[in-house]
Amino acid sequence: MRRMNMTTSQPGTEIGHSWGIRVYYEDTDAGGIVFYANYLKFFERARTEWLRACGIDQNRLADETGVIFIVRSTAVDYRAPARLDDVVKVVSRIERLGRASVDFAQEAWRDGTLLATGSIRVGCVERTALRPAAIPPQVLAALRRGPGVRDGGVSTNAC
Repeated sequence: MRRMNMTTSQPGTEIGHSWGIRVYYEDTDAGGIVFYANYLKFFERARTEWLRACGIDQNRLADETGVIFIVRSTAVDYRAPARLDDVVKVVSRIERLGRASVDFAQEAWRDGTLLATGSIRVGCVERTALRPAAIPPQVLAALRRGPGVRDGGVSTNAC
């Protein structure tokens, strides 16, 4: 059993976020374990909650700047099963923050047991043309500060 220990190799990668989700019947397969594709849903929800915790409202961001985030690539490694009623904790951190994309490292845990790991690249694109776009500066700043942190007393909800 591997214990939770997320190491970092780049400055700024120590900023992370964790979010819990309970496993429901709809998340399981006929064998009573979480269906493999649902870990991608768990990871998506955790990234969305991280953005919220950073003060980034994705609908408002799209309306005000014309950009949205899309998943460009994923890789998931499954280690142990989660079952009905388990509480899964998804731990996320930024591995790389680029001009138009973000690489996330995500892990799903249950009571100290690593269930799955994921590497997800998210790109920023123009909402209508779906062409790559620069991540707005206020979003970059909010991601660098991390969840719940304010810059000089100013809410990151200004994104």
